[in-house]
Amino acid sequence: MTPVHFAFSSAFMLGLTGLAFHRTHLLSALLCLEGMMLALFIALSLWTLQLGSTNFSAAPMLLLAFSACEASAGLALLVATARTHGTDRLQSLNLLQC
Repeated sequence: MTPVHFAFSSAFMLGLTGLAFHRTHLLSALLCLEGMMLALFIALSLWTLQLGSTNFSAAPMLLLAFSACEASAGLALLVATARTHGTDRLQSLNLLQC
């Protein structure tokens, strides 16, 4: 494994562990998701450059578009949660109370 691949793999895993273990606020979960998507975008971009094929050149832009949609939906949920519950703490959310 090259150092570049190791760096992006560890960045993705760091975001995944942050998402799994530090789930106190919704904003921190969204930031971990964005870090994971950034690591995937850069790794996919480098992979298409190394491959040299034009067939996969649209894949990083498609991933970036989905990442932007995910970020906007997450921020909309953050605002809606903060308005209804008064906080963005994930432990104050109860699905059975809806």
